[in-house]
Amino acid sequence: MTSEELAQQVAEQAMEQGLTVATAESLTSGQVAARLGAAPSASTWFRGAVVAYAPEVKFSVLGVPEGPVITEECARTMVASVARLLGADLAVALTGAGGPDEEEGEPPGTVWFAVLAHGRVHAEKQRFDGDPPQVVEATTEHALRLLLEHARVAGGAAA
Repeated sequence: MTSEELAQQVAEQAMEQGLTVATAESLTSGQVAARLGAAPSASTWFRGAVVAYAPEVKFSVLGVPEGPVITEECARTMVASVARLLGADLAVALTGAGGPDEEEGEPPGTVWFAVLAHGRVHAEKQRFDGDPPQVVEATTEHALRLLLEHARVAGGAAA
């Protein structure tokens, strides 16, 4: 399923359940938000995004503790902060090493994701292969899958 198709399904779930959605993105530079913003009726359910590419933006805008940013703690803080700042019921955050080089001791393609739904946060680490554009696309698709999965769970449907 393409990222556009995933975003359309997120839109359907959000509209059916009255959910508002937000994103906090680093290595994808707003690609998840762009897909969501292009989905049906986005103005009714999509609250917006914070693109915090530079570590200093993560620290100052999203309240991430200073230190490494390719961490579970960073992703969890990013998602909780963006949900609070933008008033979203459902949010996803991601931070990682897009490549082509290692960052913070992590190999290229290492990404931490966090999803907030109904006040609970789920975090996971993934590793994607490929050059930076391929890592960005794989990360975007995975973030949208996570939003869809958690929107379905929030609504009581099978994920």
